[in-house]
Amino acid sequence: MGVVQCLFNCFSPSDQAFVTLATNDSYARGAMVLGKSLRNHNTSKKLVALIGPQMSDACQSVLKRIYDEVRMVDVLDSGDTAHLAMMKRPDLGVTFTKLHCWTLTHYSKCVFMDADTLVLSNIDELFDREELSAAPDPGWPDCFNSGVFVFRPSMETYGKLLQYCTEHGSFDGGDQGVLNGFFSDWATADISKHLPFIYNLSSIAIYTYLPAFKQYGGNAKVVHFLGKTKPWSYTFDTKSKQIAGSVHEASTHPTFLLEWWTLYSSAVVPMLQEIYGDQPFHSGCVAVNCLDGSLSSLAQALQPQMSSEERKEKWEQGQADYMGMDSFDNIKRKLDTFLK
Repeated sequence: MGVVQCLFNCFSPSDQAFVTLATNDSYARGAMVLGKSLRNHNTSKKLVALIGPQMSDACQSVLKRIYDEVRMVDVLDSGDTAHLAMMKRPDLGVTFTKLHCWTLTHYSKCVFMDADTLVLSNIDELFDREELSAAPDPGWPDCFNSGVFVFRPSMETYGKLLQYCTEHGSFDGGDQGVLNGFFSDWATADISKHLPFIYNLSSIAIYTYLPAFKQYGGNAKVVHFLGKTKPWSYTFDTKSKQIAGSVHEASTHPTFLLEWWTLYSSAVVPMLQEIYGDQPFHSGCVAVNCLDGSLSSLAQALQPQMSSEERKEKWEQGQADYMGMDSFDNIKRKLDTFLK
């Protein structure tokens, strides 16, 4: 009986956790949706949120209702303004704070997920993988994307990571550069540590290989809202179930964006309203039916008309109008016409 109990304890779900990071109230909303999506898909694992000291008490309260553990951590900053400027993402400096996840040594194994990810089905099978398992980055597949990865908490590893940061810095100014530098043999050493892309599907890269998305996109288990414009940057009309807001980075697939907002408006906003009470707060939801037409027509209405030459240049620069003229439906329609 003792052996059986030992085996149970060794593989108990309470010894494993999904971990995310939110350094401010904006990313806290992403973490709330991520946590809810994990719960909705019946994970058996613990949920842990690492938060920064700037987060409001209200957001902390909601996170504590969703996550098993909410831990305040010091915000680390790479200070690498040169590389961050190259990426045009000065906000990524604080992502070094992600390294704190290795200090969660009361867990034997964890899966880290960025706060701008959304779970589409149960992914507990990721805990069968070993450190450092991750999916290839769509921009440079010999690097892994650090938005989803499997790791084993260890103070020794944490110390080595900090030492690596001190001695080598980060080639992109953020955590992804550090982690790829530290786990430098990921691309070649062990194929079992390469997660399929469906565990970290980039919402802004799905059209770069349209036939593959058409073939495999329906199997996606995790969508990652990469880029500067996050789901919470938009506005959602609760009556028409339409999304408005900045369409500058309109390449995010509208289906995934709608799924994020549907979960946020139905499960997270009521908790925020309960916490805030009569105090005003901006949920991002509006109750006015002001958005007539589809997401595609909305994007077209807000975008200035381009000449064919300008449109060609945008395509060559990887800036196609994915929610408007170059939407999935329009491209599919043209392909179908061509194939006929």
